[in-house]
Amino acid sequence: MADPLLAFFTLMDGQGGTVVKEAPKFDLDLYIQNYRGRTRFDRLFLVGRSSVPLCIDALKAAIAEAKRGRDPQRYREAVDCLRIAAPNEPEAQFDYAWLDGVEASNRNETHRLTAELKGYKNNLIKESVRMGNEDLGKHLESIGDLNGAAEAYSRMRPDVSTPKHIVDVGKHLVRVALQRREWSMVNAHLAKMGGIQGQDDEKVLQPYLAITQGIAYLGQEQYLEAASSFLAADSGIPSTTYNEIASANDVAVYGGLLALASMERKALQSSVLDNSTFRTLLELEPHIRRAVTQFVNGRYSACIATLEAHKADYMLDIYLQKHISAIYSKIRSKCIVQYLIPFSCVTLDTMNAAFGHPDQPTAIEDELVAMIRGGSLKARINTIDRLVTTVSADPRGSLQASALKTAQNYEKQAIDRLRRMGLAAADLELKGQKKTGQHALGAGNELMYDESILA
Repeated sequence: MADPLLAFFTLMDGQGGTVVKEAPKFDLDLYIQNYRGRTRFDRLFLVGRSSVPLCIDALKAAIAEAKRGRDPQRYREAVDCLRIAAPNEPEAQFDYAWLDGVEASNRNETHRLTAELKGYKNNLIKESVRMGNEDLGKHLESIGDLNGAAEAYSRMRPDVSTPKHIVDVGKHLVRVALQRREWSMVNAHLAKMGGIQGQDDEKVLQPYLAITQGIAYLGQEQYLEAASSFLAADSGIPSTTYNEIASANDVAVYGGLLALASMERKALQSSVLDNSTFRTLLELEPHIRRAVTQFVNGRYSACIATLEAHKADYMLDIYLQKHISAIYSKIRSKCIVQYLIPFSCVTLDTMNAAFGHPDQPTAIEDELVAMIRGGSLKARINTIDRLVTTVSADPRGSLQASALKTAQNYEKQAIDRLRRMGLAAADLELKGQKKTGQHALGAGNELMYDESILA
């Protein structure tokens, strides 16, 4: 590794960034061709800041992508990173002529669109006002002013007149909210879009709604809800309807990983492997299908090995990167728990052979201790004999406790009925206490009485 590159990733690591030393299995050029819009730069820039093998190529591609757009700040950020990682590259020098030209053009375009919108408002033409706000919002978004773009798109709402207009406004706002990582706002905008009935392209809109909602749930760490959303995406709709957010390959990875982390074996079989709609997407990522199949068939160590082989790819995804450690931890925990179910006792050496790390021979023991303390695993560890003894459930004790509780409830209800019958037989007149905010007690209301009168 060159010294500048080492210094760059030392800086990234010091700033809390993610550093991926392993080379991913995807080709960068083919990978980025699956996307359009501003997400192309976001993904290239993330790969450049995170992947040691692809750093320079990704940053150079990000600079080229930024120069095809109109956002000078993105260009500056990419060049700043490349100047540290590879200062001798030609792209590492600022193109001040391009910067000055695009900034002047952006100011002129903003002034022109603002003036046009003001004229439309003076003429009170609703359709022109809507289109003027949309043009201004798209321009502000393209130059990186996401706050201004969100305000312009929001001003479109009073002037919409058709279901298609409502959907267009929702898509604009969702796109901006995703870039700002405002997950709750994404769900709010999607709810308004999903409530539109009678759309001609309602079927075309379905995968967009499912995928964006899944990404919002993922951002909020609601993995089961996110998995259900991705698994519901219609694979028959071309990815061009949503590739400004994610690709079809991404949907397969998101859905498969999150399902493994949050669903039980039967649900995985029915919702993933037997799901005819999602199966088409799984064909794009055969290793995900293989990992799910291995888990369902009880081959837990093979499942983990399959996922570990592609971990570097997922660490370079803009939506998965922050969650991949938690997702993998949940999958490992599930595999360990399921592995121990048939046994009453397993040696630590066997567990280490199945789930351990070659360079960390005691890691599995620490992991088991953490799972036991966290409550996800009911077992005991015998460090002298190096055994893991599972704590089996006592069905007879559970049945007896349930029967005893049922008998106690029945006894209490019987005593209450006998008291009421005794009161009625004694022809006693009782006054109930009124509860705050309620009317006087009538037939069927609960009577409050002193048990001492029955003595």
